[in-house]
This record gives sequence, structure tokens and C-alpha cells, in this order.
Amino acid sequence: MKKKYFGTDGIRGQVGVIPITPDFVMRIGHAFGCILIKDKFSLDKPTVLVGKDTRVSGHILESALKVGFSAAGVDVIVLDDPMPTPAIAYLTQSLRLSAGLVISASHNLYKDNGIKFFSAQGNKLPDSIEIEIENNLELPMNFVSSDRLGKERRLDAAEFRYIEFCKNTFPKEFDLKDFTVVVDSANGSASNIAPHVFRELGAKVISIGDHPNGYNINSGFGTTAPYELASSVCSNHADIGIALDGDADRLLMVDACGHIYNGDELLYVMVRDRIKIEKVQGVVGTLMTNMALEEEFHKMGVNFSRAKVGDRHMLEMMNERGWILGGEDSGHLLCLDKHTTGDGIVSALQVLSALKRSSKTLPQIMSNIEFYPKILINVKVSPNFDWKEKVAIIAEKKEIEQELGNEGRILIRASGTEALVRIMVETKSLSLSQRMGRRIAEKFSLDY
Repeated sequence: MKKKYFGTDGIRGQVGVIPITPDFVMRIGHAFGCILIKDKFSLDKPTVLVGKDTRVSGHILESALKVGFSAAGVDVIVLDDPMPTPAIAYLTQSLRLSAGLVISASHNLYKDNGIKFFSAQGNKLPDSIEIEIENNLELPMNFVSSDRLGKERRLDAAEFRYIEFCKNTFPKEFDLKDFTVVVDSANGSASNIAPHVFRELGAKVISIGDHPNGYNINSGFGTTAPYELASSVCSNHADIGIALDGDADRLLMVDACGHIYNGDELLYVMVRDRIKIEKVQGVVGTLMTNMALEEEFHKMGVNFSRAKVGDRHMLEMMNERGWILGGEDSGHLLCLDKHTTGDGIVSALQVLSALKRSSKTLPQIMSNIEFYPKILINVKVSPNFDWKEKVAIIAEKKEIEQELGNEGRILIRASGTEALVRIMVETKSLSLSQRMGRRIAEKFSLDY
């Protein structure tokens, strides 16, 4: 069954347009609450944790969610301050709650918002539950009786709990006393958290992108705009830079020379470190993962599989196969022996521990691998556009694939969160990748 509102990671859209309106978000809370009530086998009410990032719209959407849950008979725990998405996953599991929700549109700008969902175990919801939520949205919204309405309470010291959790994922035998680190929090939910983690582990921390005002999340800072970070690392003669996105589940890093490392490169560093201390059965990437990374893993004797784009799909494949490491080039990195979900801070600590263990810098580690040049083109389309129905696009894609043979690949996919089609071309030659990318993109400009 095709889902109407859920994308690759929860529900997302423009604020003020369904499904991101207060009345509809209230219905979402009620629809999910009814499922939690039905599935609760004790006499206690289900309890959910609701967090948010720094978007100005987060407060009104939080209020709407609380009304929906209360109407369904579900208790709600809220937080005074913004919290990273992975913090909500951790706290939901740690506090033995029924579910966790985060009001966030991740790396998008403030005009968008959304809701991410976590199960009691801190995992993304399965398709079956998302479909059930959508089915419930079609039903009348009925309030429980007054004596069964859900109540609200606040959670104290949430930031400190999460900071300690992050620190405990870093090896006890190491510290960061010989590192000067620039931390870019994207004016998002980790602004008052990420700098403390690295500082308390001994690093000298320079914090940027840490003045959220409700409107500047992901604007000019963070994983979608890491150039300010690269400049700051160089001007401050820092050893390394860490870029998070607005809800802190993505990570990019910068070396002392200002070179930016994406998720594929950081995944390589993490896997290379792990195989020195334990057996790594396999790694999960996505359809976007660089071909050079797949080839290098095979040389290491590590199995590699590609999931559909999105950390949720990687998680599903990793759980099926019992593998603990995965990642995608956008910066979602997964270490399931450290956390149940992608966590930018935790992932940064795994990379830093690899640098400590090897006594090498990022450029020195990366000198062992040469990535294929890749070009990415985003094409704006109408909401219902299906490129697979376009004969000219299909024909051009087949022709390019025949020309490339085993020397490259082309991937076309619809975005799960925006009205975009994303084109990726990867070959051993940048000029060839660019030429092939332009060829396929031109087919999208035809008038259908």
C-alpha cells in the first residue's frame, strides 16, 4: 500500500500546508495515540516523549501534538529546550517509554517542518505502523472520557543525560586533549549540546552555528553548507571540524586544510578502524554509495550491500543481516553497537577514536583510497511526476548505461521529502560524469 503522508523519514512538508498544519498534526497525534492505546497491555497509560529542534514553528506543532495524544488518552513528556533527534531516540528507550516523536525537518530550512517517529526501542517505525497511522487519519477524531485524558509533564536534565550518553560511546582509554575542534551545530538542536560533549572529553572547542533564532536553522551552516566550517578550521588553525545538521543526525567533517569529508569517506574511516579490533561481517550503504568504497570493502574481506536511500532502509537491512555498521554519503552514519539510530555526535566520536587509535590524520587515512568522481543534479518536478513513465528518459538512461559498462553507473530516484528527482552519475572521470549527467538532465526539460 502506497503511503500518502509518510516519506523516507516520517512526515515532512512546508509549514502551513497539509500535513504540517496545527489541526492536521493534532490528528496525527491522535491517530498514533489510538494505536498505542490499543497495543498497550498494562493498566498504565502509554507515555510518549515529544522533542523539537529550533524552528519557530516547533512550539505550535508541539502544542497540537499534545492535544491529539491527550484526546486519545496518552500521556506526554515534553522538554523545555530543543533536543537532537538521536537524543529523543535514546531517551525514549532509556526511560522505557511507549514512543518518541521529534518535530523537525532535519536538514531543511525553517519554512519546512515535520515529525519523526521512534518506537519504544528507539527504532524508526515499521511500514505497517505508518500505514495504520494513515488509516486512522481517515477516521473521526473521538476524545476519550475526561477521566482517561492524557496528562503532560516535563523532563528535567535531559541535555545532561544525553551528553553523558554520547561521551560514553568514546573509548575510555582515549581523550581529546590534543585536539582543537570547530563544532558547527547548524543553528539547530545540538547548539547547546555538541560543544559540551567534545569539551568535556578534553578538546579545545570553537563553536559556530550555535545561535538559533527560530529562522536560521541550516542557513549558511551545518552539513548542507560546510564552507563556513572549513574557513573557521583554517583561520583558527584547528585540527578538525565537525558539521551537524539541524537535528544532529547527520555528520560531515573537515580536516586541518579545510577539505570536507562526506559520509562515504567517514564510513571508510570507521570501518577501517573497526577491522583492526574486531571482525566486521558486513557494511550497509545505499544506492548512492561510491563504487570505490564498495571495491575497497571487498579488498578488506568485508561484505557490502546497498539499501534504498535513507537511514531507515539501511537500518532495516542491517537488522536483517545482523551487521552493525552502515552509512550514506549525505552523512547518516550508523553504529548499532553505540546507538539505535544515526547520531552525528556519536559518529564524530567514532571517527575521532579512529584517529586516536591510528595516530593518523584524516588525509593520511584517506590516502589509501581514491573515490570515483560523482556529480549530483536535482531536477524540480511536479508532485506527481513519475520519471519511470517517460520514454525519452528511460531510453537515454539505457544508452548511457551501455556506454559506461562496468566503468560507472547512473542512478535516478525521486526524493522522499521534496518534489525533486535526483540524478547521480559516477565514473572514473569527472568530465565524463558531468557530460553524462547533463545528457540525462536535458531529458527532464522536455515538455511532456
